[in-house]
Amino acid sequence: MRRMAELEARRQTLLQSCDAQRVELAYRLEQIRPAAQISAWTRRGPTAAGRHSFTWIAGLVSLLMMLRRTRRLGRITWVTGAIALVSRAATILRLIVRARALYAGLRERR
Repeated sequence: MRRMAELEARRQTLLQSCDAQRVELAYRLEQIRPAAQISAWTRRGPTAAGRHSFTWIAGLVSLLMMLRRTRRLGRITWVTGAIALVSRAATILRLIVRARALYAGLRERR
């Protein structure tokens, strides 16, 4: 009978540790869920990223990708390609504006 009581006591301690681990896992899983990450991002987002529109765009795209269950690599490559094209177009437009300003400055000197 003594062996049975020891085994029952051991079983109870194992069940208690399993319950404690189950609670800890539930807590950790709740922390990494997208809804928790979104709420954490929105709390700190406006102060840090309020000045930069690109940060908001990147944040929205990342939220959309995080909320989707299926990962689509085609869209990721399309988005990165579009961002590269937009940044190159902005650089070209900046160069054109500078060239026009130089040309206007030279015309005024004549």
